[in-house]
Amino acid sequence: MTDQITLRRYGVDQLAAIRPTLVSLYAEVYAKEITEDPFFSVDRFQGRLTGHSKRPAWEAVVAFDGGEAAGYAYAAALPPGTGWWSHMLEPLPEADTVETGKRTLALYELMVGEHWRGTGLAHRIHETLLTERAEERVTLLVESTHPRVRALYESWGYRSVGDQQPFEDAPIYATMLRPLKRG
Repeated sequence: MTDQITLRRYGVDQLAAIRPTLVSLYAEVYAKEITEDPFFSVDRFQGRLTGHSKRPAWEAVVAFDGGEAAGYAYAAALPPGTGWWSHMLEPLPEADTVETGKRTLALYELMVGEHWRGTGLAHRIHETLLTERAEERVTLLVESTHPRVRALYESWGYRSVGDQQPFEDAPIYATMLRPLKRG
């Protein structure tokens, strides 16, 4: 990793320009999973990206090391009537799942290329993405088979609120939540 990391914020109006970058880095980071499980295929990722980008206030932060994409995160607000909470294996209290379009930010993807892992870049991307958000809280999913990733998110202030399976062929994910604004 060089000290030339720059972080750039993109809105949905810029998705067409950065989509190849997001897809390419996804394919690199998930290369093993892509060969083992159709859920992780590039086509399925592109479909999820398209769906996620239609949600309110979608945006991404992409890290570049010189001219090379090193990592990114993208998120959007959960709209009223979202299905996000309906996939919980154990239902949450209704008061915890009511969405207004401004209550909860869903962090859909956060990934860093292999060369930049362990450098703190994921945290920098994460915090940059959240810095200017107005939502009250942020949620994300972590594969249950990745306890180290879950522990990392816990060190960033997230707590698990239960497990979910958002698609019939998806892995089981720990659903994590944290207040967006600390203070």
